[in-house]
Amino acid sequence: MSTPRTAEITRNTNETQIRVAINLDGTGQQKLRTGVPFLDHMLDQIARHGLIDLDIEANGDLHIDAHHTVEDVGITLGQAFAKAIGDKKGIRRYGHSYVPLDEALSRVVIDCSGRPGLEFHVPFKRAMIGGFDVDLTHEFFQGFVNHALVSLHIDNLRGENAHHQCETVFKAFGRALRMAIELDARAAGTIPSTKGSL
Repeated sequence: MSTPRTAEITRNTNETQIRVAINLDGTGQQKLRTGVPFLDHMLDQIARHGLIDLDIEANGDLHIDAHHTVEDVGITLGQAFAKAIGDKKGIRRYGHSYVPLDEALSRVVIDCSGRPGLEFHVPFKRAMIGGFDVDLTHEFFQGFVNHALVSLHIDNLRGENAHHQCETVFKAFGRALRMAIELDARAAGTIPSTKGSL
C-alpha cells in the first residue's frame, strides 16, 4: 500500500495527558501505559485481534478514579483512528464479529459511516472487575465513537463472568474493526457509499 495509515495524537487537559500512535496496517504490536492495568489488557485485545499497532501513554487523575483516563483514552484513540483512516477509499466499511470466551459470547458490528452512534448492550453480572468499574467500558466506547465517527453496535449475548463479558466485547471489537478497515481489492480507490463520501 502506498500511503501508510498511521497517526499520532496528543491530548492534554487538566485531567489527563494522553498520547496515542496508531498504525491501522500493523501486526498487533502494542506499548500500553495508561496506569489502568485492566484497560491496558483490553487495549491489547484491540491491537492483537485488530492487527493494529498501538502505542498509548496516559497520565491521568487516578487519585480520583479511572473515569477521566478511560474516557479520554477512548476519545484520543478515536481521534487517531479518524486521522489514520483518511478518506476511506477502498475500505470494506462494515465489519462484524462474534467472539466467545467460555460461557460468554459477544457480537460487535461497526460501520465506518462518518456519523457517530453507539448501541451498547452489556448486562454486566457485577459492578467491578478487580479495581475496574464496568461502567467505564461504555465511557470508553462512547468516547471512541464520538471522535472516530463510526456507528458501533455492541451486544453481549450471554455471560456469567464479568471479565469474560468485557474481554469478548473488546476482542470482537478488534476483529470487527479489522474487517471494516481492510482494503477491498475489488473496490480499490472507491468510497463505499452512494453519497461518494464518508
